[in-house]
This record gives sequence, structure tokens and C-alpha cells, in this order.
Amino acid sequence: MKIGGDWIDRPATQAVCRMIEDAGHQALFVGGCVRNSLLNKPVSDIDIATDAHPETVIRLAEAAGLKPVPTGLDHGTVTVVSDHVPHEVTTFREDVETYGRHAVVAYSDDVMQDARRRDFTMNALYARPDGMLVDPLGGLSDLKARRVRFIDDPNQRIREDYLRILRFFRFHAWYGDPDMGLDADGLAAVSEHVDGLAGLSRERTGSEIVKLLTAPDPAPSVAAMRACGVLAAVLPGSDDRALAPLVHLEQIAGLEPEPMRRLSSLGGDMVASRLRLSKAQSKRLDLLLAEAALAKPPMELGYRYGIDPGLDIVVLRHALLESPFDSAVRQIMEQASHAKFPVTPHDLMSEYSGPALGRRLSELEQRWIESGFSLGREDLL
Repeated sequence: MKIGGDWIDRPATQAVCRMIEDAGHQALFVGGCVRNSLLNKPVSDIDIATDAHPETVIRLAEAAGLKPVPTGLDHGTVTVVSDHVPHEVTTFREDVETYGRHAVVAYSDDVMQDARRRDFTMNALYARPDGMLVDPLGGLSDLKARRVRFIDDPNQRIREDYLRILRFFRFHAWYGDPDMGLDADGLAAVSEHVDGLAGLSRERTGSEIVKLLTAPDPAPSVAAMRACGVLAAVLPGSDDRALAPLVHLEQIAGLEPEPMRRLSSLGGDMVASRLRLSKAQSKRLDLLLAEAALAKPPMELGYRYGIDPGLDIVVLRHALLESPFDSAVRQIMEQASHAKFPVTPHDLMSEYSGPALGRRLSELEQRWIESGFSLGREDLL
């Protein structure tokens, strides 16, 4: 079986493979680029596994006129830039000893050993430069069945890196079959190692949660996280009851998946801090949570925040309250987003100044909003 796509046929990518193979070494595409090609999904990152050691890759790249960047020599990785396209080239490895995320690794010349140290079978799919598939662990059948399965012993895979617990749910949200549910052996192993999540950095945890919540429908995966104690471990005080209704309302409202909107539906204690969200993400989360708890009508939300942020608040509020959503609200908010308050500070300066001017302006603006934007400047003044 062969994979194909513009990315694999690109001369810049073939040049990297050729420089490795011409020196007598193996060059195999691996991981997401192979998996996504088989699923007809976009490919962004290109990873190449090889039996050539990093110093050899660097020497070969320089000789071929390509740019080697030692981005991860401790892990056997060199980024080879070819025609401005980065390629992560990593030497085959095998784990000698593992403890948490840190592992003692040794280079290998055996693709089977390299495959066995990866997390899920669908991520241990390789392809030669001509696209011919190499499947050392039977990952293709799991991928076709949309089954996210740990390689060999799930307990061992998790002990190697506890982040794999969160990746298990994230990959199911993106690639798994929701009707089949999650792999039973994987879930059992996850349940035994929930305590290991406490040792993860907030950045790594937050990154995984955001990626999970960006999936088309993360609700089944998040429900499974709650059932086995993972959700409470990473987001104490959270509740996923509103997530599935929110995903449904997003579809009715024509909204794309958005992780902060979905994170808002979960609630929880000190969420921004626990997940080390960016300032922009934290600000958005705070706005959604604050406004969803208030009763501002859709028209006012559309005027104050615009159509998309306003719709986010409305669908979140309906999901939390388990109330129906009228798709006609979008048109109302669209019109409101273009409304322009007819009174300016200059109109009031003869009578008001300082804080009093701001208060009076706000009072008039609220009257105008409550009138459905029908009151004109003369009516308000």
C-alpha cells in the first residue's frame, strides 16, 4: 500500500530523503504525516526516522547544501531545512530505561525497536520516500477501525510519559470512533495512573487540553475523562454536562470549534492558572464566564462584542441553562453589531464633565440599547 500527497512529492522533501538514502541509510516518514495522509487529512509537520546518527545527518545535510539545525540532539533529532521547509529527522531509538517523561535511550538501526517506543499503534506507521507503507505493529488496521490503542503494555507506555494519558483522550477525540468508545485496556491503565498527572507541567497539560477541545466533538472523550477521574485531576471542580449540548448548539449557530468557548462550559477552579493559558486565552475565558452568567439580551451582546464573540456567549449560556437556541438570533446579532450609538461625549460636555460625563453617556447608551436602537440623538438628549 502506498500513501501520496503534494507534501511527499515535493522536491524539497525528496531531497532530504535522497541525501540520507544515497549515503546508504534508511529514510522513513513516520507519525502524523503518514497517519494524516492515510486519513486524507492535511499534513503540516514532516517527521523522518532514520538509522543515521545525528552527526551523520548534519554532515550529509551540509554536503547536500541543505541547512541542518540541531533542535533536539539529546533526543537524536536534527531539523533539516530544505527550500525553507523544515523536516524533523530523528535517529531510530530504543528505550533502555524510563522514568516519567525522562528516558535513557539508545540509538538503534531497527525500525521495529523504534516503533515499539512510540505511544499508539496509529502513530507507529512509516512510509518510504516512494510512499510505500511500512507497518511494523499493525497500526493500519487500528487506524482504519478508528481505534486508539497503546503499543504493547499500556501501563508501561503511560509510565514512560504520563502526558500520554491526555494524548489518549485527545487522539480518540480526533481519530477515534465515538460509537465504539475508548479502548478498554487503555482506559484501565489510565485509571491506575491518574496520580501521575500531578507531575506534568501546566504548559504541557494546558496544551493537550486545548488541542483536545479543538476537535470536532470532544464530548465523548471528555465524558470518559470524567468517568475515570482524569478530568477532576487536571481541572478540579469542573463538570462536563454542558459540553455535549454546547457542541450541538455550535452546529446550529454555525460556529467553528473553539477551545476557550468549550473550556468555559466545563468550569473549574483556577482554570487559567492550572493550564497556564496565555493572556489572550485567559481574557477570553474570563469574558465568556462573566457574560454567560448575566442576562444581557443577544442584541446587546452583538452590539458590544460583535457577532462571533456575542454568539459564543449566547450559545454557552443556552448550553449551561439547557435551553433551546433560536438560529434567528444570529441575524439579530449581526444587525446589532453594525449599530452606532448616536450620542457623542461632545453632545454632553456643556452639562457634564469627568466621571459624571462617562456615567451619563453610559446611561443614555443603555436606554438606546433597550429601545432596540430605535431612539435617535434628539430623543436621547
